[in-house]
Amino acid sequence: MKILVALTSILGFLMVVLPGPLYQYAGVGLGTAFTSLRYGVYVGGAALILIVLQVIINRKNISWGSTIVCAVLALIAVAMPVSMMSKASTVPPIHDITTDVTNPPEFVAIAPLREGAPNDVNYEGGDITKQQLEAYPEIKTQLLPQPVSEVYVAAEKAIATLGWDNVTAGALPNTLEATDTTTWFGFKDDVVIRLTEKGDNTLVDVRSKSRVGQSDLGKNAERINAFMAELRKQLG
Repeated sequence: MKILVALTSILGFLMVVLPGPLYQYAGVGLGTAFTSLRYGVYVGGAALILIVLQVIINRKNISWGSTIVCAVLALIAVAMPVSMMSKASTVPPIHDITTDVTNPPEFVAIAPLREGAPNDVNYEGGDITKQQLEAYPEIKTQLLPQPVSEVYVAAEKAIATLGWDNVTAGALPNTLEATDTTTWFGFKDDVVIRLTEKGDNTLVDVRSKSRVGQSDLGKNAERINAFMAELRKQLG
């Protein structure tokens, strides 16, 4: 049983951890990667059951060190996908979030980079807007008490601090565009930041959109909030 426990624990762990790097670097399809995640939960669960049985049946001869290691691997195999599924159940299945739902900032410099991506640059509106407003009422245009020129410089610094790739290329005035690459799967999500002068103040609008996937698991809203927090930090 010890060998079976070790094999199922390691297999479940690898089925959950490896799909991201394999999708990102080895060209494994997204469907295959997600299938591996799903079945990794079952394998990890089976490993946990075997570990419990081993403890009950063979407590006196058990090697606690290896058993604990196997239990940790199995728990990771179960917990990671379950956490993702739990998060998906609490957020709407959308992937395009903007502070201005009536006139969302436009992707221009990034548009060519998204050619062929499952999710195009257009903003659908309609039910997408309704779901966003219900789920993320805090995502809205921000008024900052600094001139556009100062906010623009702070926005560039915020982009750099957050580790995004600045691909603005001067496509539109007072507008910045950037790409954020997720760590695990290497998903590329794009951001456009539009600054509008209002007297001596500046209106800040941000839009974040995933290139692939129906649901972003709340990542785009989190990204907008993170940017606004970092922007305010840069402005002091």
